[in-house]
Amino acid sequence: MKYNDLNVTKNTRPSRKGRGISAGQGMTAGRGTKGQKARTGHRKMPAGFMGGQRAIMQAVPKLKGFKSFHPKAEVVYTDRLNDLKGKVDNFTLAEKNLISSPYVKVKIITRGELTAKIDLETQFASKSAVAAIKKAGGSFKKVTILQRAAKKAE
Repeated sequence: MKYNDLNVTKNTRPSRKGRGISAGQGMTAGRGTKGQKARTGHRKMPAGFMGGQRAIMQAVPKLKGFKSFHPKAEVVYTDRLNDLKGKVDNFTLAEKNLISSPYVKVKIITRGELTAKIDLETQFASKSAVAAIKKAGGSFKKVTILQRAAKKAE
């Protein structure tokens, strides 16, 4: 026996549906009873067709554009940083109400003049903002977004 001599044809005949009650698949032939899907030609209905009722795709209102699930970074301007001193991070900015929470992305953007010497640690800063911070005698360090501490199960 060789591999190419193997008989790979199907031994079972296709079932003959709808050939009488005793045949096993007679009467309704696996189509249930009555209704549009029991009739011949029911597969010609378009996708989403709901029996003449308005299709779900037409009933659901459409929205323009799209919604991003990635939250945008909160913006802090350099002239708002003049009140701060020393190391400034997300927690410092949240305490001073410059951002909503210490666990959000923060981007520093240039506006006005920065005179305070600060060591800034946030997620993003524009090139001009980094230049303004260095000109004032400070430094900028890019850090990852802070994660909330997981609650312990009691």
